[in-house]
Amino acid sequence: MHTVQIHLNSIDKVKAFVNSVNRFNTEFDLVSGRYIIDAKSIMGIFSLDLSKPMNLNIYNENADDIMESLEPFLITQ
Repeated sequence: MHTVQIHLNSIDKVKAFVNSVNRFNTEFDLVSGRYIIDAKSIMGIFSLDLSKPMNLNIYNENADDIMESLEPFLITQ
């Protein structure tokens, strides 16, 4: 499992993010505070506080292609 921080602060970013993760046959969870939702669910994402960064759990050991497609949403430290 890999965990990265992402920020989805607009409707367009949420749509693009959901399209990106749905291309992969693996599980993704978004964690915001005490809430954990399926990252492939656009309705679930809109139920979260989008003004704050979230953790994305990726349940795949080989995440190179996934990380490349998620680049626009990642928070770099």
